[in-house]
Amino acid sequence: MATGNDRFKGYRGVGKAVLERFDVGVWSDVQIESTKGSFRGLILPRSETSDDQHIVLKLASGYNVGLAAQSITSMTERGRREANYRIPEKEFPRDAKKPNVILLGTGGTIASRLDYRTGAVIPAFSPGELYGSVPELAEICNLRTEKLFGVFSENMGPVQYIALAKRIGEAIAEGVDGVVIGHGTDTMHHTAAILSFMVQDSPVPIVMVGSQRSSDRPSSDAAINLCSAVKAAAEGEIAEVMVCMFGPTSDQYCLLHRGTRVRKMHSSYRSTFRTIGDVPLAMISREHITPLRHDYRRRRSDRHVKVNTAFEEKVTILYYYPNMHPDLVDAIVEKGYRGIIIAGTGLGHLNRPLYPAIERAAKKGVHMYMTVQTLWGYVQMYVYETGREIMGLGVVPAANMLPEVAYVKLCWALGQTDDPEEVKRIMLTPVCDEITEREPYNGYLIYQGAIPEVQDFLRKIKR
Repeated sequence: MATGNDRFKGYRGVGKAVLERFDVGVWSDVQIESTKGSFRGLILPRSETSDDQHIVLKLASGYNVGLAAQSITSMTERGRREANYRIPEKEFPRDAKKPNVILLGTGGTIASRLDYRTGAVIPAFSPGELYGSVPELAEICNLRTEKLFGVFSENMGPVQYIALAKRIGEAIAEGVDGVVIGHGTDTMHHTAAILSFMVQDSPVPIVMVGSQRSSDRPSSDAAINLCSAVKAAAEGEIAEVMVCMFGPTSDQYCLLHRGTRVRKMHSSYRSTFRTIGDVPLAMISREHITPLRHDYRRRRSDRHVKVNTAFEEKVTILYYYPNMHPDLVDAIVEKGYRGIIIAGTGLGHLNRPLYPAIERAAKKGVHMYMTVQTLWGYVQMYVYETGREIMGLGVVPAANMLPEVAYVKLCWALGQTDDPEEVKRIMLTPVCDEITEREPYNGYLIYQGAIPEVQDFLRKIKR
C-alpha cells in the first residue's frame, strides 16, 4: 500500500484530513455515506491546482464526481484498484491492399489518458497507441503518425500553420492517399480556414479531427470522430480541407464540413461543429460516406498541390459594439496593424463616431473589410445610408465570409502583397467557398426549444 504523500496524492487541508480520519487513500475502492447520499467508487488523485475541500471518485459508470469533504459521514474501504491509465499499445498491422494515411499531430484529445498529477489530458499518438485504443482503424488503412507539435489549440499560430501546410505538401508528394490532422477543437475552424488558403488543389483529402470529450469518458466522441476522419482520408472522394466531427446527439455518424464554412458553436456539446450559411459536404457512418452535395473537389491520382504559406501577423478582428470609441481604432493603427476585419451589426454597420478613426486608418493604408456578427447572411452595405457612408471611408464588404475566415484570409493576402487592389482581388476571389453566390434555403436552421412545432420534431427524432 502506498505510504506518505503518495497515499494522499494531491490532497491537502480538509480533504486530506477526511481521508486520514477514515484510513483510506487514493486508489481505494470505497463506500461513502454523506449528507448528499451514498456513493461507491475509486478515490482518484487530485490535480495539484485543485482546492482542498473535495474528494474525487470515479464511479462505476466511468464518470467522476466531486464530494464536499465536510459532507462525508463515513467511508469504508472495500478494496484497492490502483489504475494504470497508459493506453495499451499494439503493433499496427499493415496490409499492402489498404490505403496509406498519415496522421499529423498538433495536440488535442482525439485519443488520450488522464494525468491525475495535473488533471491534464495526455494524448495517445503512436500508431500502436491508437490501434490499442481504436482497433477498428486497422480495418480502414495503413496508418502512420507524425507529431509536429503538441500544443493546446489556442496556442496555434502562424509558426504552426506554416509548418503544417508545408508538411502536408510533403506528405502528398510522398504518395499518401489521405492526410488526417489531430487538432484541439477550440480553434480548429481557424486552422481549417488558413489551410484552405495555404494548401490548394490537393489531390487527396485533408481531414481535421478532434474530440470534445476525452477517451476515458463513457460519452467520448474520440473513437467515432477518429474512425470517420480516417475513413474520409482513406476512402473518400472529397479532396479538400475538411473538419470531421460528431454529427447528431446519438452515435450514428459524423459530418464532413468544408474548412472555410465551419465553426465551433457550443463550448461542450459533442455536436458542436456546424456548417454556417451552407450545408455539410457529407455524412460518414461506419459503413458509408454519403455526400450531401456534389460541388466538391474530387480525389485525383496525381501528386500536384499548391502550397503558399504567406502570412501577415499584423491583422485583427474588431467586434463592433454600441458606443465603441474611435480611440480603439486609432490604437490598433498606432500599433502598426495592416489589416482590420470588422464584425459589424446587421448588414455591416458601425456608429458614426467611429467614422473619423476609420478614415484616418484608410489614409494610413490599413486594409479594412466588413463581415457580419450574425454569422449567417451577407454584408449588404448598399441598403442603408450608414453602409454606403462606411464604404466611402474605405471599408470593403466581404460578402458572406465568416469573420474568422476573413481574418485568416486577410493575413494570407497581406503576406503576399500590400497593393490595395491586389489585396481586394485576393480577398473577394473565392478559393474554397469562403464566399458563395447564395445561401441555400436550408443553410440557416436554428431551432428554438419550447416552441410546439419544434418540440414535435424533436420528439420524433430523439433517441
